[in-house]
Amino acid sequence: VQLQASGGGLVQAGGSLRLSCAASGRTLSNYAMGWFRQAPGKEREFVAAINRSGGSKYYADSVKGRFTISRDNAKSAVSLQMNSLKPEDTAVYYCAADRTTWFTSGRDLEDLRYDYWGQGTQVTVSS
Repeated sequence: VQLQASGGGLVQAGGSLRLSCAASGRTLSNYAMGWFRQAPGKEREFVAAINRSGGSKYYADSVKGRFTISRDNAKSAVSLQMNSLKPEDTAVYYCAADRTTWFTSGRDLEDLRYDYWGQGTQVTVSS
């Protein structure tokens, strides 16, 4: 599966952005999807994930209550709605896919291998 992330940009603290990840080449419902981010000088970190059906979502503590992950399997798309953005959210955001079982959910979504990655989209939050 090929992934293309978009929607990044520059926003003031407290603002919102919506990231999108378009998938092609394979049926998206075969994959759990995740968002990760990497800030300059830091390791890549998990942000959020959603299972194949969309019925289970899992978030990093740092974004819980502010970010919402969703998916539309019919449109082969995954989104990350980011509200109440903070300067520490500044990073390159990546979407990723893992061909896991239908039943993988909750905390297990963070630990998937995620074999497929998009190219990343820059999010910059100014203070």
